[in-house]
Amino acid sequence: MKQEERRQRTLRQLIDATKALIQEKGCHSITMQDIMGRSSLSKGAIFHYVNSKDELFVMLLQEGLEETNRRFMNEIEEGRRNFDDPMQKIKDSIVEYENPQNVTNKVLVYLFGKEEDPAVAVALKQYYDRSVFLSQLWIETGQQHGVIPKTVEADKTAELFTLMTLGFRIRARIPNVQAIVKAQDLTALMTDILNPGKNGKRKDERAWEFG
Repeated sequence: MKQEERRQRTLRQLIDATKALIQEKGCHSITMQDIMGRSSLSKGAIFHYVNSKDELFVMLLQEGLEETNRRFMNEIEEGRRNFDDPMQKIKDSIVEYENPQNVTNKVLVYLFGKEEDPAVAVALKQYYDRSVFLSQLWIETGQQHGVIPKTVEADKTAELFTLMTLGFRIRARIPNVQAIVKAQDLTALMTDILNPGKNGKRKDERAWEFG
């Protein structure tokens, strides 16, 4: 087995084991010993990639973001350069953000509670910046293919969408919230901003009036 294949397999074992443990025990209760036991990897093998469980949590968080980007770009590469197909991959991720049991939501809120740790603070900043960057990339890709108007300010809209989805993810971790605004409301709003008229609304309707 090639070195890169071995590396990817080890990382997959680590991430899958960590996800399972988070679902069972939550972020706070997990120890590196737990991760060693679940992944069947030695301490040396694990510490070759991460120095703490927090670093592993960050890796897990980043993987979720990159997976959405991979799915979006696959739609483009496979020739589906319309609005609906690539956008559906983003919609799918937003629906999952609404899930209280979503592992990355749990990790994100856990890391927010440790922002005073310099390493965690840097990781959160990098994650936020990457989220905005990818959102802007998706918008600009749509503009390049003529399915999103050039009048949409990609940078501001990307940050707006990032803030919206962060709000959804935090709300999902607050117990007993009776949500009025659902994932489909947010994706409808996003569609209305990016592709006016797609939802059958008049141009003079205000984007925040949910259908």
